[in-house]
Amino acid sequence: MSSNKQRFFSRILLIALAALFVATPRGHAQVDANQVMRIGANVLSMEDYMLAIQYFNQAIKAKPYLAEPYYLRALAKVNLEDYKGAEADCSLALERNKFKAEAYKLRGFARQSMGLDSLAIADYDAGLAYYPLDKYFLFYKAIAQTDTKDFEAADHTFSNLLRAYPGFEEGYEARGRLNALRGDTVAALADIGRALEISRNLLNARLLRAEIEAKRLRWDNALSDMDEAVKLRPQETSLYVNRAYLRYNNDDYFGAMSDYNYALQLDPANQAALFNRGLLRFEVKDLSHAAEDFSEVLKYDPSNFHARFNRGLVNLDRKRFRDASADFQAIADRYPKFYPAFYALAEAAQGRGDNRAAMQYAYHAEDLIRKYVKNPERNPLDRPAIAAAQANDQGTIQAEGESEIDVMDRFNRLVTVSASSESRLSYGDKIKGQVQNRDVRVEPEPIYIVSYFDSEDALRAQSNYFRELDDINRQRWLSRQLYLVPATGAAMSEENVSAMFRLVDELSEKIGKEEDTPRPVDLLARALAYAALKNFDAAIGDLDKAIAMNPGFTVALMARGAARVAASAASAASAARNSEPGSDEAILSARRSQNEAALAIADFDSALSSNPMLIYAWFDKGNIFYQTEDFTSAIQCYSEAIATNPDFGQAYFNRGLSYLRIGDKQRAFSDLSKAGELGVLPSYNLLKRMK
Repeated sequence: MSSNKQRFFSRILLIALAALFVATPRGHAQVDANQVMRIGANVLSMEDYMLAIQYFNQAIKAKPYLAEPYYLRALAKVNLEDYKGAEADCSLALERNKFKAEAYKLRGFARQSMGLDSLAIADYDAGLAYYPLDKYFLFYKAIAQTDTKDFEAADHTFSNLLRAYPGFEEGYEARGRLNALRGDTVAALADIGRALEISRNLLNARLLRAEIEAKRLRWDNALSDMDEAVKLRPQETSLYVNRAYLRYNNDDYFGAMSDYNYALQLDPANQAALFNRGLLRFEVKDLSHAAEDFSEVLKYDPSNFHARFNRGLVNLDRKRFRDASADFQAIADRYPKFYPAFYALAEAAQGRGDNRAAMQYAYHAEDLIRKYVKNPERNPLDRPAIAAAQANDQGTIQAEGESEIDVMDRFNRLVTVSASSESRLSYGDKIKGQVQNRDVRVEPEPIYIVSYFDSEDALRAQSNYFRELDDINRQRWLSRQLYLVPATGAAMSEENVSAMFRLVDELSEKIGKEEDTPRPVDLLARALAYAALKNFDAAIGDLDKAIAMNPGFTVALMARGAARVAASAASAASAARNSEPGSDEAILSARRSQNEAALAIADFDSALSSNPMLIYAWFDKGNIFYQTEDFTSAIQCYSEAIATNPDFGQAYFNRGLSYLRIGDKQRAFSDLSKAGELGVLPSYNLLKRMK
């Protein structure tokens, strides 16, 4: 759950969106609060939280006495991890409607995320007074009780939860954590096993069981779960670091080294991977590379005691005694009672031929030990913990029966990144809508859209030339430049959101002056602003009018096709999160999504009729077929784009994915290799995984 986005979309229905503003006399616009709130809820379902907040702000200004916009704004803030702001908005919602139980749940979650577990429990109790068997009130309360170490109360709450919802896998997972904290590993393993019977794809359950098995020195069992965790989260660097630790303890040095190497491909600055790889290289006497790894760690963290100590040991083996002395002296200065540093200084001095200094260092080390043995309380020895653990929230998996001092004294101990086996909260009642996100998926390169905002892709090998779009820009038909760019899905900045709202106002006033014959290009301009604000129905409405006036308006056809693709995706996302499979609402949403996709294909076909060389229309059309799993048609579309422009890297990448999906690995490999050559960076990672 650590990397899951926090989602919960209550009472958000899929609706036909209308225009944002109701037109009134010149210079004024009256906000329809309910309309704005519905659009905001739809934007919220698409996870553009900053933009959603802007809509809810407008609804609050129009009708400040309503509880719902405060609640929805709080929900957006939770997803942005603004828990303090979310708490305040929930309180405002409850001031307006004290019976709004979901606001208690959301405020409790926000408080719990800030560590205010007692206040969170009070909120959950308030909600449970209305809904005594609500799954998530019980679930969050049990976790809060666990975090306050009220284990008996937490166990009681988990029992009530799982009695009411015996198939709730995350409940078993969280109770497994509770039992592990209580030291009852048998009960913990039973709960984790039950959770994984229900769903094999629970990352936290895998990590928690791997941790328990590692502490019991059952390395094969721990590795089995860690392998599954890596499959679930293949881009998570910490998982490779931890699996390498398990492989090392299972005497698989080659596997451990491979994991460290791959972790450093994902994150070249990962200190745990660098430190551990240095230790392994030291162990196999690859001394120069080991020294490089420890030096790299020290570049990021000069205070890392363990890296410095081990680099000194490596330099002793390399007969670089002065370099070794410098490292050991730095440690001795920082930890004047750490006797191993003085023994090491003695060895370095002896290597330089300075026997007198060697004897002095050795005598000093022995004196430290002698004083400690005589009176440990008066003469404690420095026992610094691994500095990398302090710097990066790392630690070691401590075997049963091994003391903390034993762990700290093992200078060549591999470190592990703190595994996310804690039950980190993810806000969302609609678990069913997130199931597809639990599978590991490789996403195709996105469609191209007409936009007011240029792409920031520094590796773009060529401009996205589109003749008709270039004509609009060259002839300055609009006040702003237009671009053809990939639809990244990234949220706009607050400044850009405000600019788009102002542009809608300006264009609405201008179009109003044009009476019954507005310029098609002005309708296009307003549609693009609506699309940027994710008001797709309003965008499509303007584009319908523009195309009716000029059926060969290629730019408008491309823009309408892209808006329909986005509307289709929004319908599918909203249905997945808020509808039971097979319900009337889910069926209607699926039909709308399919209809929008079909209409989008028709728009791209019309654009190609006007401009057969428009490779981006082929590409976008191919993406629709890919998303509907018609991979043969997708391949045909991408091939048409490539035939027109053999340097279209994104088309090679998506065609490669399509070949992969139909099992043609040879053609997939060829296309992905070409895509990487043309600058599509994800190709290389995928090729490595294919190998």
